[in-house]
Amino acid sequence: MIAMSPKVAPGVLPEDLLDRLARSLRLPQTDPVERFDDQTLASLAPVEVLLTSWSCPRIDARVLDAAPRLRAVVHAAGSVKAHVDPEVFTRGVLVSSAADANADPVADFTVAVITLAGKRGFRHAKAYAAGKVPSFDERRGNDGRVIGVIGASRIGRRVITRLIAAGYRVLISDPYLDVVDAAGLGAELTELDELCQACDVVTVHAPQLPSTRHLLDERRLALLPDGAILINTARGSLVDTDALARECANGRIDACLDVTDPEPLPPGHPLFQLDNVWITPHMAGVQGREVRRLGEYAVAEVERLLAGEPLLGRVYADQLALLA
Repeated sequence: MIAMSPKVAPGVLPEDLLDRLARSLRLPQTDPVERFDDQTLASLAPVEVLLTSWSCPRIDARVLDAAPRLRAVVHAAGSVKAHVDPEVFTRGVLVSSAADANADPVADFTVAVITLAGKRGFRHAKAYAAGKVPSFDERRGNDGRVIGVIGASRIGRRVITRLIAAGYRVLISDPYLDVVDAAGLGAELTELDELCQACDVVTVHAPQLPSTRHLLDERRLALLPDGAILINTARGSLVDTDALARECANGRIDACLDVTDPEPLPPGHPLFQLDNVWITPHMAGVQGREVRRLGEYAVAEVERLLAGEPLLGRVYADQLALLA
């Protein structure tokens, strides 16, 4: 069964992928369901695989009771935290996520933003639109920059790989990473406070947890050097929005935010008024024609499941609490 919004389904699972899925399951195509009402629950009895994506209904004990043959939940999107109840793991149902398929676009977006922001491209673009051409002394380049990466997540690791290949020195802060693993990535393991003090650019890739709320608070933002750039493509709650607005308003640091807290920011928020802040509408991950990547990954996972092969995107119960 496919459980996702009918608005999302055509992008994630276009006709050719639906045909491929139907052939693998040896079943006819079925329409996606957006909620588990009584009628849908009654149809779950024979279901062995649930293929989900954004806007899918939560899979909890009520759903599991109605689906006694369920073997796997294959999520054609990133984090499963909001969709999969811990009871799913307790009952031995396999869970897979297509987060790997979403990671490369985020990493590419992040590195592109680092490159543009390092040249003060966003700030200069606004000034140029007003008729001001930056002087030679006002122009900035990226050679020799030290980049700080917060979080050795699947996206954080991809960002590090790209930055190292581009010749940057990279510092990494992650409580679950050791020196050897950091060195294997080509980065230097550093305490978060030291990273904030040492880096020209800080990019955030940690999960949203109670312990990471306002990880970059007023004190840590004050540690950033004058002229530093903060980039957040992870979760808005990791940064204290009010403290960031104050630091950016005085011109001391710049910020490029693909996520905010709250999200979206209310119209007229001070961050929207600043020339040294660039805000995008949570678009770093797969967009438009890229969304197909999620469906391709998920369909391949179903094929692996049916062939008795390991799931590449398998999520385990002990990982649930640490997911974004």
